[in-house]
Amino acid sequence: MARLGLPAFVVLCLSLLHSISGRPPRIRKAVSPRDDDVKGQLEKLWREVNLLKEMQALQTVCLRGIKVYRKCYLTIEEPKHYHEANEDCIAQGGTLATPRDAMENNDLRDYAKRSSPGSKDFWIGVADIVKEGQYVDVNSQPVSYLNWDRSKKQPTGSKRESCVSLSVAAQGKWYDEVCRSLKKYICEYVIP
Repeated sequence: MARLGLPAFVVLCLSLLHSISGRPPRIRKAVSPRDDDVKGQLEKLWREVNLLKEMQALQTVCLRGIKVYRKCYLTIEEPKHYHEANEDCIAQGGTLATPRDAMENNDLRDYAKRSSPGSKDFWIGVADIVKEGQYVDVNSQPVSYLNWDRSKKQPTGSKRESCVSLSVAAQGKWYDEVCRSLKKYICEYVIP
């Protein structure tokens, strides 16, 4: 879909209003109930255009990534610190991915393995930064599903290691890591 400039959008809106009302648009100096109706219709059109832009952006993400459980996931190849990775996902309209159960975790692991061959681990949206041992997602909601690699004594319980990565090399097991470590990451986008 081509992007419209503001003047083209206004012309489109006025044309739409003209076709709806059957009358040519007139510019009035005094505010009347009809003006309020037009303003309301324009606001509604703006909301619809913005919603369409969001849906188009989500479709683009889903085409580049994978769609699972009313979510789209996208691996990002440029390694970043945990907080930078989360900010990047938010800037793109999502958050760091947070698996909610074993099936979703396995799908994330498989997708990460396919989309970034040779990569070992990825940041996910789980951390215990606020209180040691209380793992929450990026929205500060408690996480009920955990997938620690117990054979490697994870989580270590160290206050230095507060951010969580999903290890493709360890079959999707989780490790607590130093948040300043550089890692690739997986963003998730909820599909309305």
